[in-house]
Amino acid sequence: MEGKEEDVKLGANKFAERQPIGTAAQDKDYKEPPPAPLFEPGELKSWSFYRAGIAEFIATFLFLYITILTVMGVVKSNSKCSTVGIQGIAWAFGGMIFALVYCTAGISGGHINPAVTFGLFLARKLSLTRALFYMVMQCLGAICGAGVVKGFQKGVYESNGGGANVVASGYSKGDGLGAEIVGTFILVYTVFSATDAKRNARDSHVPILAPLPIGFAVFLVHLATIPITGTGINPARSLGAAIIYNKDHAWDDHWIFWVGPFIGAALAAIYHQVVIRAIPFKNRS
Repeated sequence: MEGKEEDVKLGANKFAERQPIGTAAQDKDYKEPPPAPLFEPGELKSWSFYRAGIAEFIATFLFLYITILTVMGVVKSNSKCSTVGIQGIAWAFGGMIFALVYCTAGISGGHINPAVTFGLFLARKLSLTRALFYMVMQCLGAICGAGVVKGFQKGVYESNGGGANVVASGYSKGDGLGAEIVGTFILVYTVFSATDAKRNARDSHVPILAPLPIGFAVFLVHLATIPITGTGINPARSLGAAIIYNKDHAWDDHWIFWVGPFIGAALAAIYHQVVIRAIPFKNRS
């Protein structure tokens, strides 16, 4: 009982991320938080750990539900002018990320994407235990979200591609992989920049609402890469749609939507931590 009481008192702060999305340092005397340990066994006994996982599940579920429904509404129409069109799809993805990151930032960090989780893990912002748990919950949420959409109109869903990511005709697998790498780099780099507490402490005269630039980055990447791959940049989103649609061609290029985002996330983490956050050399006179 003593342990449970302590957990209730501390809530999400007991084993919180070292740098949750959407937070900022509140003074200029900023001190770098210690890196998260690779393994943090105590997390597994904390309700806040499981609550964060549930938040990631629900957020990814809602993300797939809204975005795949939007895609279905566009592709089943004979005229794109009678629907929200490509721009509407991009707004659905970007807008949902903005809303869901805002809602879950204080609970789980608002990742909603295994690539984002992977990038933050490489930067030692969260433990391996938490990273793996988040990825599993994100994938399960995505599968359930796509499943609910299919439940509305199975025939329409299956005849219109189910929102599954594939490399479009006229583009090579290399083109698709490159689009996923660069697109995910933009997203994860934006996540790091928008949630950099050191930067916010130094540049406090420039207020930043972290979910806004993150959602806008997702919107812009979708505008650019929907014609190439349908835009993955989120392995959970691609996996959920592929499993529920479950046609052979949806699996042919599926590896691209894991390898590309993970490479892009790793490059963004390295760039931000090594180049952007590097301690500048001091000139000696």
